[in-house]
Formats: sequence, C-alpha cells, structure tokens
Amino acid sequence: MTPSLTERAMNDPKKTLVQGLRQAVPYINALEHKTLVILFGGEAVVDVERFASLIHDIALLDSLGLKLVLVHGARPQVEAELAEMGHEPRFAEGVRITDTVALDAVKEAVGATRILIEGLLSMGLANSPMHGARLRVGSGNAVVARPLGVREGVDFQYTGEVRRVDGELIRAWHQADTIVLLSPLGYSPTGEVFNVSAREVAVMAARTLGAEKLVMLTEEGGIVDHDGRLLSDLSVPQAERLLAADTAMLDADQAEALDNAIAACRGGVRRVHLVPRKLDGALLLELFTRDGVGTMVFADQYEGARPATIDDVGGLIELIRPLEEDGTLVRRSRERLENEIDRFTLLERDGAIIGCAALYAFPDEAIGELACVAVHADYRRGGRADALLGAIEARARGMGLTRLFVLTTRTAHWFRERGFEPADLDALPVGKREMYNFQRRSKVFVKPLL
Repeated sequence: MTPSLTERAMNDPKKTLVQGLRQAVPYINALEHKTLVILFGGEAVVDVERFASLIHDIALLDSLGLKLVLVHGARPQVEAELAEMGHEPRFAEGVRITDTVALDAVKEAVGATRILIEGLLSMGLANSPMHGARLRVGSGNAVVARPLGVREGVDFQYTGEVRRVDGELIRAWHQADTIVLLSPLGYSPTGEVFNVSAREVAVMAARTLGAEKLVMLTEEGGIVDHDGRLLSDLSVPQAERLLAADTAMLDADQAEALDNAIAACRGGVRRVHLVPRKLDGALLLELFTRDGVGTMVFADQYEGARPATIDDVGGLIELIRPLEEDGTLVRRSRERLENEIDRFTLLERDGAIIGCAALYAFPDEAIGELACVAVHADYRRGGRADALLGAIEARARGMGLTRLFVLTTRTAHWFRERGFEPADLDALPVGKREMYNFQRRSKVFVKPLL
C-alpha cells in the first residue's frame, strides 16, 4: 500500500529538524545577548574541513544575538615554524620555554592563524552557510601579560602569564556588534610581547566579562567514568574531588582542562563546557540540547528541588502522563493539578522539569501522604528520586508531621528499601481511608519521620 501524504510527512527528515528547533528554542532564548567565550586549539584550525563547519556554527551563534569571544591556540603551528627554522623546542614541566627564536616563531604562527580565522569569518559566498552573515571581527592588545620568570631554576624568558584582560575594550567591541578574537599573545606595559596559554586567556576573559558560559573545544571532549560513560555534568566540588582522587582516569590534557574549568567557575563563570571538537556540530549540540555532548562543570545549582508554581502545570502534565498511561500513577486532571500545585515539589534540570513528588498533609493525625513520585525516564539514575524523597520529608517535618505513608501498586520494593514498612488500611488517616480505591488494590506503606 502506498503511504499517505500524512504518513510520508511523519517520516520526513524535516520533522526531525522541526523537533530539534523546538527543543532548542528555550536555550536560544536563555542565551540571547549573553557573553559566550569559545576556546579552540591550533589543532582545530589545522583540521580544515571540521574547522570550516565550526566557523559556520559560530556565525549561527552570532546571528542569534550572542556576544562572542573566540580564543584560539597555535601549538602545532608554532611547532611547524620552529621545525622550519631548525630550532629545537624546549619545555619545562609541560610549559614552553620561549627564547628569542621561539618568540619569532610564535609571532609568525599566531599571526598567520589569526589571519586565517579572520578570513574564514569574512566569507559570504552565495549558497553557503555564511551567505549574508557580514561578521565583524575585532582583535588587538586586550591581553595584558607579565613574564613567567625563573622557576625552579628555569628561565622561561618570553613565556608569560596573563595579568588581566581588558574587559572595557571587549565590551566596546561587543557594543559595535563585533566578534572578538583573542590570540595566545600578551602585551606588557613596557611594550614587550609574551607567549601565553590560550586556555589562560580564555579563563581570564570569561571571568573578567562575567561570561554566561565558557566552551572549551578539546581533543577528547567530555570526561568519562571508569565504565566509559560520559559524565554530562559536574559541580565544582565534584570536579575538584575527581581531579584530586582519580587522575588515572584523566590524561594530562583533560586534567588541565578540568582544572581550568574549576578556575573559571570559581571566578564567577556559571558554566564551563568541555566539548569534543572532532564531533561535527558539537558546539550547537552542547548549547541547544538538554544533555549536550560533553561535560559541563557548573558553579550554581544546575539541578535542584523547588516548590511548584501554577506556571509549572504544563511541564508537570508532560512529565507524569506516561506513568498515568501505564497505570503506575493515578490519573490527575489539569484542573486538579492546578488546584493542588502548591503540594508539589519539583526537580528541575537546566529549566526543564525532570521529577516531581507531592505531599498531602493530614495535620490532625500528624501524618502525610507521599504521592505522585515521578522521574523522567532519561534521568532515573543518580539518586534523583531519593533527592525528591528527602525534600518531601524535610517539608513534612517542617509542618510538624511525624509519619509519611504511600499507596503503591508497582514500586513497593523501592519504598521498602527507603524505610517504609507495610501497613494495613487502619494506618491511613480517616479521610484517606474513606477514599481508598479497592479496585486499584494499592499497598500501604508507612515511614516514621525521625
């Protein structure tokens, strides 16, 4: 049988595009007019085909109204210049020793790399993603540096460290709708030029500007655990513990990137993303999808429980509908949810409701009902249901309740494991006992609140 027009439309790749755009809209709105610092190494620039795609994605971000700061590295370019000069590169503790010959190589490499990037950002060919973009790019002496000096008996000569980034200059560029391009060169008040770390430049720029996000495009991308699973988000304390206790899991580059991410967050940057630069579209996937493709290190409470408000009813309905349809939860009408919304506690992740639980109090009998416990199917690992239970228990204690009860048909084992004990109907408060649905045959469990 020939598929109908409607069936063909449902299977059309355009449907996937529409769904993706709809999912991206909240993230686009949240980032509009915000400052975003993007760091990429010289390896990304050398990878011509992938880098062209990255430039297209950067142009898209600019068109969405973000204030962009691009920070580029140039390590492979510097190595190539030194090889051409016949000069042996020297390092100490992983840091380049920049003598006068190496500084000339750095200037040549950085200059050529910057010109290449500026050229790509200036493209506007018809039938290309850059058509009509008309991007303006600003670069200059925004990075102030000082010499690294002599350390452990090693003179690093023209290798420097970043003292500050001129935030006033960058903001002026942004006011003129200009993308800012920063290079791994710093300038001193005495007129000297120093070779500095691109990552250090990016972190200082993000901190100075109070950037919403710092995105670091790295060779390995996100951090994975011992089982090879991506750690999609880490709080600063979690990242610090990982760096201190599990360095065997990280290579040197990942450890350095994680350390930089922590420094940025400690300096006021809300979120730092470690993203695989070899994945096509990684920048957009990380910014505009719920879970991204890398590891996000966050300084604020990215995921947490909070009381529900009337504005949450739509998201709450979407969360619990699948569990109502399979019989796990009792069906609740929109009107009922609106009337009872103040009894719900929600678990939120980056603005999306991913979990809920409700508390119905019977204060005369000092007992409360734990109801409508639900966690989105994509987030049922990581103790989120336990977090909801903890929030409800704290709320119940604050109301002077001494016990919680729950009625369940399918998740008895979960509640048993968390201190709920089987009970008969007599344990229920009178009002609930009279409303008990004998057809549903829910089991009763009670937990004392210590």
